Amino acid sequence: MCVLVIGSSNTDLVVHSKRLPKPGETVLGGTFFLNPGGKGANQAVAAARLGKDITFCCKTGEDNYGRDARKLFEKEGLDTRYVFSSPDVPSGVALITVDEHAENCIVVASGANQCITPEDIDRIEDFSRYSLILVQLEIPMETVEHIARLARKYRIPLILNPAPAQNLSPELMHSVSIITPNETEAELLTGIKITDDASAVSAARALRELGPETAIITLGAKGSLVHNGSMTEFVPAFPTEAVDTTAAGDVFNGALAVGLDEGKELRDAIRFASAASSIAVTRMGAQSSAPTRTEVENKLNN
Repeated sequence: MCVLVIGSSNTDLVVHSKRLPKPGETVLGGTFFLNPGGKGANQAVAAARLGKDITFCCKTGEDNYGRDARKLFEKEGLDTRYVFSSPDVPSGVALITVDEHAENCIVVASGANQCITPEDIDRIEDFSRYSLILVQLEIPMETVEHIARLARKYRIPLILNPAPAQNLSPELMHSVSIITPNETEAELLTGIKITDDASAVSAARALRELGPETAIITLGAKGSLVHNGSMTEFVPAFPTEAVDTTAAGDVFNGALAVGLDEGKELRDAIRFASAASSIAVTRMGAQSSAPTRTEVENKLNN
């Protein structure tokens, strides 16, 4: 069986500086990097590097950024039959600033990512052959909701990474198997600000009441909290010195999909994802930071 990842593809224009600028301020002395990114592409590449057969569906422009992205997807071993192109709209780009504490701020020009439609999704042949679907929110909401309806129709588990944060319809939430927000996204969805363990548990319970079978809230260096009908448990993070947290959540989600699709127990799949994410934050870049299977296994065994 194969995992289907549907989402965005961007080119990240990254400046690493001592600190993030204040509004209206210019900060000099940064170092520039150009990296492949986009939450969908990051998650697809992360999963593929961990040894999983991944089909990736996205839309790029017919420009240099789009052509380079498609070459990279092929190099990473992704099934790219459903990497579509939009001739009249440029590829997506993200402007990212990362400070010396590995904190970042990001502005995205979505470009062709906003042109992927339900009709594009219907071009995916033999939808039922996929064992798991992973999707995020950097593509149009109507397309995400169409994906969720198909997942429900074919009884395929759907992991929703609700990023960037926005309100979600009851229909979508009731089609989700696992939802994986960070603290900010969980607060937007539930109205509960996470300040301690008790408020995190309250937010996870509130998320599950909205429809998903399982809620996993990622808590940065604290690890993550998982809540479903049979367990409520904090899973600690792996201690690490972070350099760039840009794609930490994406690597976590890609690795989580791999672990679950391989039949790992939920807690073990989360530990697998946490190990992958802890390696990614020690490296600059998005897709370039995703670890290999050997690296993750070594992390888990040490």
